[in-house]
Amino acid sequence: MVHNLGLSNSLMNQFVAELRNVEVQQDRMRFRRNLERIGEIIAYEISKLLIYEEVEITTPLGAAVMNLAKEQPVIATILRAGLPMHQGFLNYFDHADNAFISAYRKHHKDGSFDIALEYVSCPSLENRTLILCDPMLATGSSMVMTYKAMLDRGVPRHTHIVCAIASAQGIAHVKSHLSENVTIWAAAVDDELTAQSYIVPGLGDAGDLAFGEKL
Repeated sequence: MVHNLGLSNSLMNQFVAELRNVEVQQDRMRFRRNLERIGEIIAYEISKLLIYEEVEITTPLGAAVMNLAKEQPVIATILRAGLPMHQGFLNYFDHADNAFISAYRKHHKDGSFDIALEYVSCPSLENRTLILCDPMLATGSSMVMTYKAMLDRGVPRHTHIVCAIASAQGIAHVKSHLSENVTIWAAAVDDELTAQSYIVPGLGDAGDLAFGEKL
């Protein structure tokens, strides 16, 4: 299932617009904060789909029975661009377990690239709810590779793949290579990729805009 939240009118559209805007992008702190906000909004939407149980809470005047989440998810992030969205999820899932993955494009002189995956830090995923964050879902190749690498830590009950902007091609790639127990969440979906596999109109390099250019 794919949730394109950009199809509905909400404050999220303002945050995405600022992420794309070349003038607003000059403010790195605001760029990171907008990614964090998007993470918070999607965290709230995903929270509706978790398993809940009745819990009795003692108040100063008696007892209240409330439905609370039975477990916390595992929040996983592809470094480094995913860190601001990761923080947005942690703002809402206070006690979540966390995972971090180093996956990046290793470019060649002819313009092609491979996906290099060098580091995975992850708790057990067996029968857990996994939330996997990366601001940009372009070709979908790094997301698929990351997910499959994480299966060494157990098979999640359900996986939510979260991005700020996805390409239609990237979504199709993920859907064709991953199981049915995967839901994709995007704040916006763009139709085009460049010859170098960057999303158009997209927003540029999310990692560089959030943390500065790399060598």
